[in-house]
Amino acid sequence: MAQGKSRSRKSSGGGRYGRKASQKVEKAMHERKRGTLRSGRSGKKVTSRKQAIAIGLSEARRAGGKVPRKSTGGRGRKRS
Repeated sequence: MAQGKSRSRKSSGGGRYGRKASQKVEKAMHERKRGTLRSGRSGKKVTSRKQAIAIGLSEARRAGGKVPRKSTGGRGRKRS
C-alpha cells in the first residue's frame, strides 16, 4: 500500500484567505442578519450578502489580515 499524505493535517502553504478574514466576514454576516450592518459613507443599512462579504474583507485588510488584493474587474480591459 502506497504511503499518502494525511488528510487531517492542515497544509503549511496556507489558503487564499487568512483566519482574520473569515472572522471579519462572519461578524459582518451576523450584523447583516440582525440588521445592524451599515455601509461606510452613506450609513445605509446593508441587505446584500455580497456587500456584507465585501465589508468584512475590507475590515480584514485594514486589520492586516491575509486577504488578496481587490480585483479591478474584467470590463474595459483589452486583450492583445
